[in-house]
Amino acid sequence: MKNRILNISKSLTAAVIIGFTAVGCTQDFDEINDNPNLTQTPLSYGIFNAANKIVTDATRNSFESGRVTLPWVQYSAQTNYTEEDRYQYRLTSGDALWRNLYTAAANYKKIIEMNTDPETAGPTSAYGPNANQIAASRVMLSYVFLQLADTFGDVPYWSYGTQDPDFQALSIDENVKPKFAPQAKIYADILKELEEAAAQVETGEVVFTGGDVLFGDGEKLRRFANSLRLRVATRVKGVVPGAEAHITDAIADGVMRSNADNVGVTYENNLVNPSPMYNDFRTRSDFSVSKTFINLLKGETGNFDLDPRLFRYAAPIGTLKATILDGTYEISEDPADYVGQPYGLDQSLSTSQSGQANFFSKEVYKRDYTEILMEFSEVQFLISEAKGWSQAEYVAGVKASMEKWNVPAEDITAYLLTLPLATKENVLTQKYIALFMQPYEAWAEYRRTGYPNTSILLLPGETGQLNVPVNGSSTYVFTSLIDGLTDLPTRLYYPTIIQTLNVDNYNAAATAIGGDKMNTKLIWDKN
Repeated sequence: MKNRILNISKSLTAAVIIGFTAVGCTQDFDEINDNPNLTQTPLSYGIFNAANKIVTDATRNSFESGRVTLPWVQYSAQTNYTEEDRYQYRLTSGDALWRNLYTAAANYKKIIEMNTDPETAGPTSAYGPNANQIAASRVMLSYVFLQLADTFGDVPYWSYGTQDPDFQALSIDENVKPKFAPQAKIYADILKELEEAAAQVETGEVVFTGGDVLFGDGEKLRRFANSLRLRVATRVKGVVPGAEAHITDAIADGVMRSNADNVGVTYENNLVNPSPMYNDFRTRSDFSVSKTFINLLKGETGNFDLDPRLFRYAAPIGTLKATILDGTYEISEDPADYVGQPYGLDQSLSTSQSGQANFFSKEVYKRDYTEILMEFSEVQFLISEAKGWSQAEYVAGVKASMEKWNVPAEDITAYLLTLPLATKENVLTQKYIALFMQPYEAWAEYRRTGYPNTSILLLPGETGQLNVPVNGSSTYVFTSLIDGLTDLPTRLYYPTIIQTLNVDNYNAAATAIGGDKMNTKLIWDKN
């Protein structure tokens, strides 16, 4: 743990340096900008850890996640600012997501440059094999650009291994106003990059000689690269040529084999760099677990019995905030202690319902929470789908998720005995349950598949049930605040700053995707 704390703290400085390098002034002020105290060979693992933290800060915090996709996929419901639950998100959230993901991408590109430039490759190899540092950066660049493309559609893109005139991002000296690459090209190149990165890894070596808190060794990196390739190929199968072959090849080449292969960013067990959601909960109490999600876990909707993950995901009604923050409350396994906040309420109704709602559990609200980038259970569900909804991987995926959340072994065994047979609906709904607190991936899967379906989620125009009657009524109607949205949003608006500073390419991209709207579908959105 001491190493992790030290490395993340060092990394924060590196992130600032590289971030400004990516977007800063390009005038010839060499003498002014030449800092004699700045090392010419910065710690590559520090830059890497900083970029990883930027990614999870950007996608799992209380704004870009907690007030956007976390409620949209109905893992949560807000007690305040319920306009965001009804899709009227703050445009600054999309701006921040875009800015931070591109900052992280610039950091990963910097590591590649350090390991390929003849003048710096030698000194940088002191921090790990050049090949593995490059491969790790290619994989994380793929992760970042997947997030961007899944969220916005056509976006500026950069590739290590492909020279394409449409790939103009991260090259500020050549392209101050980069083109937006077409989605099909982006996804195809991500698949190629992940395949090549996996092959590039020296599996018998470490990734970094010290300070690596993400992978540790090349074999885990290789399995993550293939697992991520399986995710991407499944998303775009039938849309991007060759995706089906990538599914087969990724599985054959080796994907995650257990929860030990899970990849995530673990925050520090202190109040300096704790997890973003924990830090927010210290001063605010805006988020409750959604009633629709709790109803699913209780077996009141869907095809499953009472799910013991309920007691790991949510705190019982009335649990004191202080006992969640310090992890001292007693877990209740009485389903009556779990009700949830009705989703999609008008603000005038929200306060009256919050007394019966559940906060996230102490398993979620903890300082050293691990924000998962990808895990073994998801891989099992993906393989089940690839095999035509196979039973063995479906059961293994549920088991792996429960084990990750520390569900007692006897409860896991009992629940698995009640699982209905694997079908498309059952596998994808269990995948949704397992993706709890990974809302961007759950959102993408809903758009691709339509699951969980409307028997579980509450959609605009549908009637929900209040916890406490108001003015004699026990029901309400979920009303979208965005004209034309009768389902979950299908994308975010392009950032306002891009609309101003890169107007020609913005207009071209908006036209190419069918309009810069929240109901414009991406190329793989078949729901």
